[in-house]
Amino acid sequence: MDIAGFPGVVGVIDGTHVRIIAPSEDEAVFVNRKNFHSINVQIVFNAAWKILDIVAKWPGSTHDARMLSESGIRQLFERRYVPANCHLLGDSGYPCKPWLLTPYLQPRQGPQLNYNRAHKTTRAVVERGIGQLKRHFHVLHGEVRLRPEKVSKVIIACAILHNICKVRQIAEPLEDGDEDEDGDNDEDGGMLTEQVLRMGMVFDPPGYPE
Repeated sequence: MDIAGFPGVVGVIDGTHVRIIAPSEDEAVFVNRKNFHSINVQIVFNAAWKILDIVAKWPGSTHDARMLSESGIRQLFERRYVPANCHLLGDSGYPCKPWLLTPYLQPRQGPQLNYNRAHKTTRAVVERGIGQLKRHFHVLHGEVRLRPEKVSKVIIACAILHNICKVRQIAEPLEDGDEDEDGDNDEDGGMLTEQVLRMGMVFDPPGYPE
């Protein structure tokens, strides 16, 4: 709410790609739309750039909307484990839902344009958060030379360490203005240990804009 006056936002969601070497099995499905092999990662940040949810198992060719549709975070909202007045913000690559608000594609002057401006400013948190994560753990910036299932574990480990850095106020490698250099604005992790859950992380737990 303090960022741009957008009420009821509990998180911002986006996908980002982590480059991998060509796997020996199902190689083609790991080739993303930018024509390199990757794991597509769905990630949700709060206003303090802390990771609330991460899914890091899908091949690079998977669309963000599909990752969302099969994720636990969708179930949390649609089964009403989250209050109805709480929602996420996502880009136009996601479907608009009562709990997931996307921008107007052709906004009219007035409230719709104001909505889009507040939406863009608030959603920038996820771009900066992904940039922070990748800058802090440079392994996610380059080509990870492991099998896809091991890459997924590396990504999750980096996410946990990112939150530990936030909780302990460990200095960022760059300023908060850093954004995801991949420019992925277009999708299961397992249950976490009790200690990590106490830190506030959740990994894949079980009126619209016109």
